Amino acid sequence: MSRVLTLRDSLREAMSEEMRRDPDVFLMGEEVAEYNGAYKVSKGMLDEFGPERVIDTPITELGFAGVGVGAAMNGLRPIIEFMTWNFAVLAFDQIINNAAKTLSQSAGQYRCPIVFRGPSGAAGQLAQQHSQTFESWMANCPGLKVISIVDPADSKGLLKSAIRDNDPVCFMESEMMYGLKGEVPEGEYLVPIGKAVVRKEGTDVTIVSYNKSMELVKEAATKLEAEGISAEVIDLRTIRPLDIDTIVTSVKKTNRLVVVDECWPFAGVSAEVAYEVQKYAFDYLDAPVTRVNAADTSLPYAATLVEEYMPNAAKIIKAVKEVSYAGV
Repeated sequence: MSRVLTLRDSLREAMSEEMRRDPDVFLMGEEVAEYNGAYKVSKGMLDEFGPERVIDTPITELGFAGVGVGAAMNGLRPIIEFMTWNFAVLAFDQIINNAAKTLSQSAGQYRCPIVFRGPSGAAGQLAQQHSQTFESWMANCPGLKVISIVDPADSKGLLKSAIRDNDPVCFMESEMMYGLKGEVPEGEYLVPIGKAVVRKEGTDVTIVSYNKSMELVKEAATKLEAEGISAEVIDLRTIRPLDIDTIVTSVKKTNRLVVVDECWPFAGVSAEVAYEVQKYAFDYLDAPVTRVNAADTSLPYAATLVEEYMPNAAKIIKAVKEVSYAGV
């Protein structure tokens, strides 16, 4: 059985189910308890689980991330919520130097089963310091798993898998998409970490993306279909480990690839996907891999500049026509 839930509701359901299942799971972050979460993701959880398992913190990302890492090393399973991943920059020492390296530095004696979660990417006119996209930052660090979602069902299934995982997981959401609705299975539902999904079958071009850019890709694919171009759409869901097999299988069928990625273009997720595809499917490509990224600059505040900066459906359609040699 399934029912329609918003993204925020599916995340709450995942956390609540895991906290009921395992008493070692707890949630900690700014405003997660008394205020029900900055985006109401944890609404009602304080009432059910109490202040020892739903914990409000001071505005000190380095501090409460460190408490979470220590708790994880001692057998608990913390969920650390960042109000935005932009604020997680303050906790990078704990995420990068401690959580990611615990297993190797301890020669396998300690694991660090912790989930760092919150919204990544731009969210309207929030300007430069609140609009960065962190998937490629975190995926660059060995020892971290990185998940980036927008689909409500995937959000539930992957967050539950992340909480149960014995390694640190960075879980990226979208501030703009917490109200997005979708069918979500009831009860026990897990989605494996490290597996992409084909959202739409196609024959002419493969379009790969993740997080809220998937909504742009769906829009572009619909418009392309009306023009006679059949796009296969792949949602990465997990950035590290990257499911290159699903992408390569698709490219061998379509012979063309466009990667849509809100990260900055230099050394981003799209760059890694492009490299992997040229390595494993070079002989199948009929055109160079093309990327649609955010602009290679900090995000401006002005609405007109935000529109120019971000990927959109028109830019995706233009890229698809370029690799299809269909004119623009």
